[in-house]
Parts: sequence; C-alpha cells; structure tokens
Amino acid sequence: MTYIPESLKGYFATMQALSKIKIPSQEVNADMINLTRGKRLRALGIVLYGPEGIGKTTLASQFPSPVFIDLESGSDTLDVVRVDPPDSFNELLTLMDELKHEDFKTVVIDTADKLEQLITAHVLAEHDLKSIEDAGYGKGYTYIAECFTKFLRKCGELINVDINVVIVAHAMMRKFEQPDEMGAYDRWELKLSKKAAPLVKEWADMVLFLNYKTSVIEDSKTKSKKGIGGRRVMYTTHHPAWDAKNRFGLPDELDMTFDSISSCFANVPEHKPYYQRVSEGYASAGITEEQVIRWMSVQDPTITAESFKDLPDKYLKFIANNCEKLITKIKNQEESTNE
Repeated sequence: MTYIPESLKGYFATMQALSKIKIPSQEVNADMINLTRGKRLRALGIVLYGPEGIGKTTLASQFPSPVFIDLESGSDTLDVVRVDPPDSFNELLTLMDELKHEDFKTVVIDTADKLEQLITAHVLAEHDLKSIEDAGYGKGYTYIAECFTKFLRKCGELINVDINVVIVAHAMMRKFEQPDEMGAYDRWELKLSKKAAPLVKEWADMVLFLNYKTSVIEDSKTKSKKGIGGRRVMYTTHHPAWDAKNRFGLPDELDMTFDSISSCFANVPEHKPYYQRVSEGYASAGITEEQVIRWMSVQDPTITAESFKDLPDKYLKFIANNCEKLITKIKNQEESTNE
C-alpha cells in the first residue's frame, strides 16, 4: 500500500473528485464556420503626408469622386465638394455616419493633425481638464489614442460600404534612435502624438510620403555642393528617413499624381448609396419601395416620399434596421388584402 503524507491527502482527494466530473463534449457546427479564399475586393484606406505646400490636398482631390471634411481650410482654393467642418469630435463621427448614405466614392479628412486638435478639445472637456498633461503621466495621450481608435473604426465602416478614405497629414522631423545601434538620426514622421501615429499607420493600406526629390551636385572647380531639382514625388515603402508602406507591390518612388497609383483602385467595388442598398435588400424578398412607403404612410400620414431616396434619414434607418419585420408585415398585409 502506497504511503501518502497527510499534507497531500487533500490534494489527491480533490483531483480524484475532479476526474469523475463528466465534461460534455462540444461538437463544432460546420455551419458556423465561413471559409473564403482569394483576394477580397474593397475600398482602400490611404494616408498622404508630407511637408507643408507639397500638394497633399491637391493630390487628394484627384481621387475618385471625393468629398472633403476640411478641418483647416486647405481645400479653399480647389474646386471640390466639401461639407461644413464639424465643431466637435462627436459631430465628426456623426458626419461620417451620414456620408455612408451619400453618393461619393472617397471621403477625405484634411488634416489628421487638425483632427488631433479636435480630439484633444473633446478629451479636455470630457475629463474636465485644462491641459492634456493634467490627466497624469501619459493618460491624456491614451485618451487621445482611444478617440483615434473610434475615428478609425468609422473610417472602416465607410470602407465596408465601398467608400475610400484618404487621411491627409503634415510631416515633421523627429530624432530617431535604433535600440540596437549607436547614434541617432532625423526622419520624417506623421505630425501626430506618439500613441496616435502608429494607429493611423497600421490602419492604412497605403502610407505615402510626399516630398521634393532634390539631388546634390559638387562643383568640380570649387568643390562646393548645392541642391538642384525639386521634383515632387511620393515614396511608397519604408526608409530610414521616412515612414511609408503599401500592400500592392508599388515601386519605391512614384510621380506625385493619382495616375501613379490608380491601378490599385481598379477593382474597388462600386459604392452604392445607402438608400439603394436598402432597396435591394427589400427587392431580394420581392418587396418594392412603393409597398414599403405605402405601409409607412399608413403609420405616419406625414410621409410623402415617392422613393427611398426621398425619405428622411431617420425613416431610412428605421426600415433598414427592421427589414425582416417589415417584410413579414407587408406580406401579411398584402395576403389579407388579396383575400
């Protein structure tokens, strides 16, 4: 007979009791797993950044059917469609929701650093602070990063309905130190706080650094050096001197025109306005817009719209969010009428 010390008897008794418990087996429902393969066609998220005056806003205006949320009046000299700039961060989020319903192919946020000022004002008001530093060590910038996460989530929602999102930003020089190397050097980065900048870069499908291409030549007689050129270019891949990336195998350097990257947008699905997508949802069940509006006008006689496009936003959202229920009600009503 095996001797078990008193100190271990309780442990073994517990383990023996646990071994007798039958854990029900869980079968995996194959219907719950949706596997797909291949490239997923969708709209794109782009960051354009560079020094002041390089032409960031002008380049953004060349994207397909853009509408500008111009937070710093950078598009005033351009013939573009723009919305009234929001006065607060919450207004911006609401505005981005509303743009999902409009017939644009690209939403341009100009600029990210101005957006950060809007977010900072929101954080100060929400937490009753006079300065972002008053929140405590690093806390204020964490609040800002959380707001950027909310903003980027809204950008993702626009992309999900096939609207490209372009974020324009200024660039700034920062001293950079490699953790495993000696010394430091200057590099171009987004002009954003240190916790916000990585979020924006990770979100984007392309981060394009716009700058002047300058060559340095040496006078053979005087040995003095001078810069020549100044051609505007965009860099598409990471470099020790700047941040950049792309997911399309683009050349490292391109002319600063939309034509240089237009091939990346060739397979972006056509954006359908919200009212059209809602209409198609009902049509798939054999229900017309006329039937839905007729049913709604019985509930609310003030509704005079002739199509989903003419419906006020609150009604359009209602019929979208209650699609299955309304289809059942309308079909039941039609059947009772026919009887």
